[in-house]
Amino acid sequence: MVLGMATTKITITLEEGHLREIRALVSAGQAANTSAFVKHAVQMALSDAAGWREMLKDGLRATGGPLSDKEQAWADQILGSARPPRSSRKGKAA
Repeated sequence: MVLGMATTKITITLEEGHLREIRALVSAGQAANTSAFVKHAVQMALSDAAGWREMLKDGLRATGGPLSDKEQAWADQILGSARPPRSSRKGKAA
C-alpha cells in the first residue's frame, strides 16, 4: 500500500463464518487486522478481474472483435450472468 493513499471507511456485510475465519487468521498472526485482510482481498479480486478482462480482450481481438448484442445475450443466458439494471445512485458509499 502506498503511504498517503486516500481511504474511505465503509460498512460491509460478511457471513458470520467468514468473519470468524478472518478473525482466526488475525489471532494467529497471519493477517495484521480485519481491515488489512479485507483490503488485501479486494485488491486480489480487482487484480483478477483486470486479468480476466485483458484475457477476454485478447481473445476477442484474435477471433474477430467484440461480441454482437446477439452473441452477448446468448453468452449471458448460457452463463447465467444477465446484467442487472444499473442503479441510478452514483457516488454513494456501499
